[in-house]
Amino acid sequence: EITAVTFRGPSDSHLDSMVGQALFGDGAAALIVGADPDLFMERPIFEMVSASQTILPDSEGAIDGHLREAGLTFHLLKDVPGLISKNIERSLKEAFGPLGIEDWNSVFWMAHPGGPAILDQVEERVGLRPERMRATREVLKEYGNMSSACVLFIMDEMRRWSATEGLPTTGEGMEWGVLFGFGPGLTVETVVLRSVAIN
Repeated sequence: EITAVTFRGPSDSHLDSMVGQALFGDGAAALIVGADPDLFMERPIFEMVSASQTILPDSEGAIDGHLREAGLTFHLLKDVPGLISKNIERSLKEAFGPLGIEDWNSVFWMAHPGGPAILDQVEERVGLRPERMRATREVLKEYGNMSSACVLFIMDEMRRWSATEGLPTTGEGMEWGVLFGFGPGLTVETVVLRSVAIN
């Protein structure tokens, strides 16, 4: 995605837009989604178990995109991190309840890095150890917020790091994990993933 198109110079009337502009970067990623892989020819890196989308309560207008004469503009409310963090555990419980998982440190995390404040508040809210967001923070540090491409960069970072560290699975050695995407609406996409063995 090319988020640089949203960059605008400073504006006295919209100083809040500078925070969002400072976080964004450009990125491109692709993913092949399949079923019943031929393991002789294909090497899956994660298995998608379930996916759901939730529009967070009281979040209308939290992230807005508008096409204007000046181009594409985004507006972010200051409480986006709070809206996400106070609703994240409900999404986790709905996603992992059928698997009997309640310890959020026992799963690997691929969270869309909206910004450091979102990651900090999510970690605090669900009691995550800092290493759970290692891949997410690494991608944010190196590339910025590339919108939806971020989660695929994070997936690749986790896969590469797991292999380099000699871990048994693509999910930092763990079997189960979560991929979160955050976007306008304010929506939360929750994907339950299962890692695969690294050979």
